[in-house]
Amino acid sequence: MTIFTPIPQSQFLADIRALATALGRDIWTPDFLIGIGRGGLVPAVFLSHATGLPMLSVDFSSQVEDFSDAPLVRLAARTRAGERLLFLDDINDTGRTIAQLRRTLTAAGAVADGIRFATLLDNIRSGERVDYRAREIDRAVTKDWFIFPWEAVAPEAAIQLDAAAVPERTA
Repeated sequence: MTIFTPIPQSQFLADIRALATALGRDIWTPDFLIGIGRGGLVPAVFLSHATGLPMLSVDFSSQVEDFSDAPLVRLAARTRAGERLLFLDDINDTGRTIAQLRRTLTAAGAVADGIRFATLLDNIRSGERVDYRAREIDRAVTKDWFIFPWEAVAPEAAIQLDAAAVPERTA
């Protein structure tokens, strides 16, 4: 049985502040925050306001190439011009999204030093590592399906379908 765990707005805001603090302490400073659609868009807007950094986006959830792969090619070119990009998602669970982003950016000639990743939640057992995280989870221990504040408005059936689509996360 899947355990659905809502993340309160207050926790979300604390997570954004934690990421902003981590970025503020690092000598590496991004030129742009890149929200990864769909789950990373709201956090990217909030982090943009918290840090004053401009935000762009890519949409991986729609699987529409014009809004996923094509923008990544343009973003890779920006790294070759010396710009630094911080990609932000809500959760690094299996690492699939981050791995796909890294593969696509590398294939497009991105400069590795110009790219970093951040998430609100980072599964320590993920196949991919992130550079910044607000909190860590261990999927061997924590099987909850997290419901972020922007997802809480979805019909319950839609949330259950999302969780059922990736049973290995919560089993």
